[in-house]
Amino acid sequence: MSERDARVLIYSHDSFGLGHLRRCRTIAHSLVDQNKDMSVIILTGSPIIGSFNFRARVDFIRIPGVIKLRSGDYTPLSLLIDIDETLALRSSIIQHTADIFDPDIFIVDKEPLGLRGEVRPTLEMLRDRGTHLSLGLRDVMDEPASLVPEWKRKNAVPALRDLYDSIWVYGLPQICNPLEGIDLPHSVQHKMTYTGYLQRSLPSEPSPVTLLQKIEAPYLLVTTGGGGDGEDIIDWVLRAYENDPRMPHPALLVLGPFMQSERQAEFLARAARLEKVEAITFDAQLETLMDRAIGVVAMGGYNTFCEILSFDKRALIVPRTKPRMEQYLRAAKAKELGLCSMLEEDGERSWRAMATALRQLPQQALPSEVVVPGLLDGLPNLNRLVQQALERSRHRPERGAIGGPRRLAARQAQ
Repeated sequence: MSERDARVLIYSHDSFGLGHLRRCRTIAHSLVDQNKDMSVIILTGSPIIGSFNFRARVDFIRIPGVIKLRSGDYTPLSLLIDIDETLALRSSIIQHTADIFDPDIFIVDKEPLGLRGEVRPTLEMLRDRGTHLSLGLRDVMDEPASLVPEWKRKNAVPALRDLYDSIWVYGLPQICNPLEGIDLPHSVQHKMTYTGYLQRSLPSEPSPVTLLQKIEAPYLLVTTGGGGDGEDIIDWVLRAYENDPRMPHPALLVLGPFMQSERQAEFLARAARLEKVEAITFDAQLETLMDRAIGVVAMGGYNTFCEILSFDKRALIVPRTKPRMEQYLRAAKAKELGLCSMLEEDGERSWRAMATALRQLPQQALPSEVVVPGLLDGLPNLNRLVQQALERSRHRPERGAIGGPRRLAARQAQ
């Protein structure tokens, strides 16, 4: 194969929420920072990907979005076509992008075969070209009782065995094994590498700072991630401030772009009546807001947990337990290690319980006071894995014979 700039394609299936998109963006930025001859494309169904800044040599392609209904079925996010047509369109865009971009490495986030198998044709095509295929997993997927039947239904294990070259887990085994309970062949187990968590940093480029109208830093930052399922934690914190005006620290609420507009309006109105509470709907530079906080109140999704560790913030995690136990499992283990405190939803959401937890938060230990070897080594380790994969990919002679752009050039020359 002739030498050329390295290319990485990243697939993120989600259209709802921010977790997968922000994780993929973090990885892409780290890769181009450390590899000056690399280009990265992110494939995503996120409707707000354009709200984020991307570094040079990182770009994205937006595929038609879908959302998951309470019934478990999917429906198009915007288009007036049926779900089968939407999935066919998504699969076609994914495969054609991979065909022309011809990546050296294809990283699939979380779903081995993509949404309803939409990535299988691309995986098979790239496998035959010699592209390195990697599945990227967060530290926790779900409780085994739910994950085992789900992955069996999706026929995920055969895909790991037959299609993927590697499985990169963005966490540590002493915190969680994301595939616990799944009967993995030894060949698949050997493909798994734990990288550590993906460290976050403040944006390198200057960006507008959110101007707060009533409060000043340091504040308690209350974040819901995308906000689609964050109504309970916002309501609970507001109850504490509404019933206890002597709370010692102000609170900044970030509601999230996917929260229902009616609930956003309600929470903004309630916050406006409180002297020590300010609320905003969204800020693409959450890292900057977190850096200025004295403590963080969050649901404990993967990205927020990485930010809490990266910026060494005391944290109160209020995890959800539906539709997945992911946040609860992560928070429970982090609490056991002393990395955070946790307040469980009991159905009543007592304002006194939340007020007590918020008062105690600034006094708890910092995450940095807990020694966990390799905790935030995810990005350096991931870069090393990518370099190893590039070397293997570049030494496969079949890629030069059937690679996308080279095949296209050959057709044009005829």
